[in-house]
Amino acid sequence: MAANENVQKVLDWTVAEVGVPGIVAEVKDGDRTWFGTAGVADLETGSPRVPGEHIHTGSSGKAFTAAVLLSLEAEGRLSLDDAVNAHLPGVLDVNGYDGDKITVRHLLSNTSGLFPTGLAPEVSYRYATRSGFDQHRFDTFSTEELLRIAVSQPPVGAPGERFEYANGGFYIAGALIEKVTGNSYADEVERRVARPLGLAHTRVRPTTDTGYPAPHPHGYTQQFLKDGTDPATVTPENWQSLMEEPGLPLMDATVLNSSLGYAAGNVVSTTSDMIRFLNALTTGELLPPDQHRQMWTTVSTEGSYWMPHTNYGLGLFEFDRRATGGRTLRGVGGSFWGTYFFAVGTPDGEHTVAVHTNTEWRSWDPMFKIIEAEFGVSITA
Repeated sequence: MAANENVQKVLDWTVAEVGVPGIVAEVKDGDRTWFGTAGVADLETGSPRVPGEHIHTGSSGKAFTAAVLLSLEAEGRLSLDDAVNAHLPGVLDVNGYDGDKITVRHLLSNTSGLFPTGLAPEVSYRYATRSGFDQHRFDTFSTEELLRIAVSQPPVGAPGERFEYANGGFYIAGALIEKVTGNSYADEVERRVARPLGLAHTRVRPTTDTGYPAPHPHGYTQQFLKDGTDPATVTPENWQSLMEEPGLPLMDATVLNSSLGYAAGNVVSTTSDMIRFLNALTTGELLPPDQHRQMWTTVSTEGSYWMPHTNYGLGLFEFDRRATGGRTLRGVGGSFWGTYFFAVGTPDGEHTVAVHTNTEWRSWDPMFKIIEAEFGVSITA
C-alpha cells in the first residue's frame, strides 16, 4: 500500500532527523494490517523493534479510567454530574477548591480547574533534573499521596471554565472508582475494559513493577530541566525554554516505578491491543449509546499548552475538523519517561494507526506527518 510506504518514510525520517532511537507503527485498514519500524529497541545492542512489544501507553490510560466510570454510570452506580464530595467528601476542599462544585465530568474532561499536576513541587523536585530522576526513579506513590499532590497548588480556573490538562483529576477519578466499587482501580480496568475486549496483553502496571514483560523496547529520556534551574520557577508558559539543550546523551529510563501515573496513565499494552481498544471506543462497542455519546462530547483545547488542533472528550481526543479539512479522526495518546504512544483512527473503526517511540515526543511533526501519510489529511492551523 502506497500510504504505508509513505508512513515508512516518516518513520525513517523520525529516527534520522528528529533523533528518536526507535519507532514502530501498526496500521489496521479494513481487513489489512501493516507493521513498520525504524531505529532500534536497544541502543547498546542495536536490536530491532518488533511486533508485540509491551509498551507504556502514558496518558492513554485516561481513556481506560473514563470508560470504567462511564460503565459505572450505565449501571446506575454514579452519575458523571455527581459532585466529587458525594463520593469522596473533603478530598477537594482545600487550597481554594470546592468539592461540591467540581463534578466527575469535570475531572474526566480536564475542566475541573485543577492545576497542571506535573508542576507540583513534590513531582518536579524529584524528577526535573538528571540527578533527581536517577535518585527517585524507584519511588512509589500511594493513592493518598497522589490525592494530596492533585490539590497542592491553587486552582487555575473555576469548574467548567476552561480546559487545563491535569493528571490530578484522574488521580481523584481513580480513587472514586475504588470507593464506589470496593475494588482496586486495576481490577476494575481488567473487569470492565481489558477482559470484555480480549486485550490479553493489557493491564494497569502494578505499583511493585519496575520492568516490562518480553518483548519490550528500552526507553530513553532527555526530559530534564537545564542544570541550575529551580523547578519552582517553571510554568506552563516557560517550561519549554527551561529544558535541556539538544545534544546531551540519552538516559536509559526503562527500569523505573511508574506509580505516579496511577489512573492518569499507567497502562502497559501493545500496539495491536491499543488499536482494538480505540476502535471499541470510537464505534460504541464497549459502552451503551448514552455513555458513548458523553465520552465523545468534547471541549476545545484552544489556548492551552496541550496538543494543538484538538478537542478533548473524556480521556481522549478528536482532531478539530477545521484543521483536517472536515475529516473526523479520533485518538488516544500519552507520554511518560522514555515512551510516547498515540493511536488515531476513523470513527467507524475501519482505519487506525498506532505509533510508539522509545523516548518522549520531541515535537508534533512526526505525529502529524504520519497522519498525513496514512489518512491523506494534513493537520493545518
